[in-house]
Amino acid sequence: MDGLGALTPSASDVLLSARPLFRTSDPEEARDRVSRVFCDHRLSVVGRQRQIAAEMYYRPISGIGIGRMRYGASVAIDPGELGSFALIQMPVSGSEVVEHGGETVHSMPGIASVVSPTRAMRLRHSADTEKLFIKIEREALERQCRQHIGGKLSEPVEFDPRMAMCGTAAASWARLMNWLCAEIGRSDACGGGLLDTPLFAAQIEQMVVLTLLLSQPSNYSVRLMGDAPSVTPHFVRRVERYIDDNAHEPLTIGGLAECSGVSARSLFAGFRKYRGTTPMQYLKQVRLNRVREALLRGGPDCMTVTAVAMRWGFAHLGHFTVDYRRAFGETPSATLRRVGR
Repeated sequence: MDGLGALTPSASDVLLSARPLFRTSDPEEARDRVSRVFCDHRLSVVGRQRQIAAEMYYRPISGIGIGRMRYGASVAIDPGELGSFALIQMPVSGSEVVEHGGETVHSMPGIASVVSPTRAMRLRHSADTEKLFIKIEREALERQCRQHIGGKLSEPVEFDPRMAMCGTAAASWARLMNWLCAEIGRSDACGGGLLDTPLFAAQIEQMVVLTLLLSQPSNYSVRLMGDAPSVTPHFVRRVERYIDDNAHEPLTIGGLAECSGVSARSLFAGFRKYRGTTPMQYLKQVRLNRVREALLRGGPDCMTVTAVAMRWGFAHLGHFTVDYRRAFGETPSATLRRVGR
């Protein structure tokens, strides 16, 4: 993977092209089939479009499962508490609004949502959204947490619901997802392989669960990582949300510090310590994500890379192309051509 936080298209694309679990235009059938993988939930199609084009791939591996899905329409989903599993949702196109644990995550490429088993969740999935997801059985999550802290759990494992995949810690998660997608693609193409052996599957489960526990802040991070911080300060999360909502505006570090309620120096220190990046680097990544969303929605016949880049504040196209390729593993023109095929 070239750069932080990138889920490479070539790696994740295989998860719908290989062996789809189902394809349907019937919302009730989609709800039923998705419930079999996750849990019972309410599903409603919102907006003017009443038809869906749902498609899902799912591959269980020991105590985890990896999949990719889309609904092909704007839908609202309300499962309440997941109860028996945690869910990590990583859009590769489009966006979702996830309400979870009293927080709202605006999830898009580069911003994943992490849903803990014991907190209620509901989400709004846009028509152009396609996402990679990891399901982790609660038993596997809690077992590995117990093993690594060396004692009983005093409360359920609960994660920060927002994963910024441009951060240093989450980059390990992104690299693991790219490798796992590629491995599944090879396994499916050859009809089996190491993923079907219990010993290897158990190793995959351990690697995925432990990477999540160590890379995503939770109520057990202090015990898992010694002196590492467990809870991201509110001012960091406040600025992240502000950037997400106002990335189209001419933001400055002074304005962000004013929004945060702390000094610019403290804001830099908070982002460095808890996110492995800076506020302005985070802003650039959000804007790159928005460019990618626009390119994936459009096509070479209706837009140009230059126009979209300029719209999101990238005046130097050479630097923009380098940053885009580092973030997503391909040039912006390649993204646009791929959509137009």
